Amino acid sequence: MAVDRFEIAPGATIGIIGGGQLGRMTAMAAARLGYRSHIYCPEADCPASQVAAATIAPYEDHRALADFAARVDVVTFEFENIPAESVRVLSRHVPVRPGWRVLETAQDRLLEKPFFNAIDVETAAWRPVLDRAGLEAAVNILGRPSVLKTARFGYDGKGQVKIDETTSLDNAWTEMNGAPAILESFVDFEREISVIVARGLDGAARCFDVVENRHRHHILDQTIAPAAIPPALTRRAEEIALRTAETLELVGLLAVELFVTGDGQLLANEMAPRPHNSGHWTMDACGTSQFEQLVRAVCGLPLGDTRRHSDAVMTNLIGDDINQWLNILGESDACLHIYGKADARPGRKMGHVTRLLPLKIEAAEEN
Repeated sequence: MAVDRFEIAPGATIGIIGGGQLGRMTAMAAARLGYRSHIYCPEADCPASQVAAATIAPYEDHRALADFAARVDVVTFEFENIPAESVRVLSRHVPVRPGWRVLETAQDRLLEKPFFNAIDVETAAWRPVLDRAGLEAAVNILGRPSVLKTARFGYDGKGQVKIDETTSLDNAWTEMNGAPAILESFVDFEREISVIVARGLDGAARCFDVVENRHRHHILDQTIAPAAIPPALTRRAEEIALRTAETLELVGLLAVELFVTGDGQLLANEMAPRPHNSGHWTMDACGTSQFEQLVRAVCGLPLGDTRRHSDAVMTNLIGDDINQWLNILGESDACLHIYGKADARPGRKMGHVTRLLPLKIEAAEEN
């Protein structure tokens, strides 16, 4: 579209698909640069709708989508588990960044895994599983232990079953509810890392520092910036993120999660074309946060500086962890972010805290 050749100036309205905390923090970053935001999500009183105008309608409502598109100047999303067809509908009316093809690839492991392999990015060995017989055939090839994952809509450990020597394949397949899936060989990794890259309309791209992610009950607990890995692995992780973004012709933000194996290899786990939980530390430790970088990219503005001015440890506040908020406010180097969710249910991300640390001299020299 011709409009893609021009920047979208402050005063315009950014449409954000999804109403969670990522949309909330994107809208807040957009406001700082002089933009309005308009949220589209199915739930009333979602975190993002507390800080921006909102359309409350199902993702499949094409009439509501068209009306939403008429109210905004560009569309991005904070949540990729939406129908790709809905994004195609929006793209007929308004620029959508990243585009629906990026979304379609990232939200389906049956497309995501071969995409990585096609651009010479290694993954765990995997096989498609479309039925019970296919599961048995895949297990015979990959062996046990292995991990069965739904092709779509899995996150925070949901939609996954570990296949070990005691696992009933009938029960495992039943947990998939007949949905397409993949089987992956089990990776005994040394650590998980991630890297977030932004890419603009002009093809310029910048990575934030590679970070280490630690999980609790399959949910991200802490992100440590920077990851304590050799410089060669850092460069390789950034190269993978940049190549992925360029091949996808991404305009926006992309997070790539990677496993570091015991012998120092990198295996791509998954990607997300949106702000990512492992990038929250950038709000307090970088001159440009991941959320501001997304706004810059989708509006055609120059990308910001991704260097960190502090080391950081970001900790998610999950469920009742949010009750620590008052004590956290008393810490001198802690930056608290609360998402505005009413009910602190187990496993629900209620906020996060980033604790800043002095920038290591050796890390500063590498930058």
